[in-house]
Amino acid sequence: MGSTRLPGKVLLEINKIPLLKFQIDRIENSKKVDKIVVATTVAREDDSIESFCVNNQIEFYRGSQNDVLSRYYECASNYQADVIVRLTADCPLSDPDLIDKVVSLFLKSKADYAANTIPVKTSNWPDGSDVEVFSFEALERAQRESTSAEEREHVTFFFWKNKENGFKTIQLDNEDDWSKYRFTIDYPEDLKVIQLLMDEIESRQVFGNIEEIIKIFKSKPEISKINEEYYFGIGWEK
Repeated sequence: MGSTRLPGKVLLEINKIPLLKFQIDRIENSKKVDKIVVATTVAREDDSIESFCVNNQIEFYRGSQNDVLSRYYECASNYQADVIVRLTADCPLSDPDLIDKVVSLFLKSKADYAANTIPVKTSNWPDGSDVEVFSFEALERAQRESTSAEEREHVTFFFWKNKENGFKTIQLDNEDDWSKYRFTIDYPEDLKVIQLLMDEIESRQVFGNIEEIIKIFKSKPEISKINEEYYFGIGWEK
């Protein structure tokens, strides 16, 4: 809830539905995810996220506000997870089929870390379709060895930013280049894009998987122009 660019963004409502609820309802369609847990913080402002989870019977864990890596590690330990699928709550249009593809790639390749949008420079996927998958063993090592502030804040930097760490990483390929499209939420303009996409999804009576979202963008190019000034990784630059 403490986002500086768009305060309270994960519980903002579109059509009277909190974005976090919309996202979790979509994730529940994944065939590869066994349990969904909201990993939030102990900050007082995130009491509202705890209330949301309690009211909607969603599992949650509260940990450090700034040391997000420790929050993930403690949450995974608490739930005895062997594989962690990381989905950030500012991506309400998560695609369960895409989640399953990244999980399957992770398992098939026997990697330590698999993703679709990371590293950004080699990804053709849209910002907002992010899926990261990693083993508990890799997370445990990151928790033990990560020392920099950015590694502690961004959780998975330790896996892929420094090849000397020796992790086996793999990226899900995409035949088409959809990297110019953005449907994550960091700024008010992003929220407007999500609203328009959801309206189109409802009017077209589709689920809104990634292919259907791209069709909307292509048929209504004015939507993607709303937030085209922002790019993947802009928040990391601070």
